[in-house]
Amino acid sequence: MFGASSSKKIPVPQGFTADDIKIEASICTGEKTIGFYDKHSKKLMYAELVTSERDIDRFYAKYGIERKK
Repeated sequence: MFGASSSKKIPVPQGFTADDIKIEASICTGEKTIGFYDKHSKKLMYAELVTSERDIDRFYAKYGIERKK
């Protein structure tokens, strides 16, 4: 819908790298989220809901990171 704003890359959050990206799934519902995994707090930061592979690709693109498949 708003193509110009969706192509805008934002910087990777301070203290994280592309290697910190992790996908987690709920044991109860199977709902998946993607975000930057904080090893100290053991929590997923800047998490977003994942409903398809396209959502994962968008997350990587949002931060200007090439997804390793």
